[in-house]
Amino acid sequence: MEYIYSALVLHAAGKNVDEESIANVLKGAGMEPDAARIKAVTASLEGINIEEAIASAAMAPVAAAPAAAAPAEAAKPAAQEEEKKPEVSEEEAAAGLSALFD
Repeated sequence: MEYIYSALVLHAAGKNVDEESIANVLKGAGMEPDAARIKAVTASLEGINIEEAIASAAMAPVAAAPAAAAPAEAAKPAAQEEEKKPEVSEEEAAAGLSALFD
């Protein structure tokens, strides 16, 4: 994550997001940068509009949050309905079934 964060910091500062810049940010934070990870991040960001990616990522959780809350709310009434049902003994159930055959 620190490699992505480094790229985002560079982008927010208006700097060029390249391998050397990411390495410098990581070194400035007291980390030992991994050249392979830096190359992977820069390759992944090639041709990506970071502003669009941030905007679309910021909107996705907002749209997903209400959908995730809906099943939890739907489960509550079902649980309440189960609690309200009176318990029927086996004898009462058998009596009810026998009425079907009279």
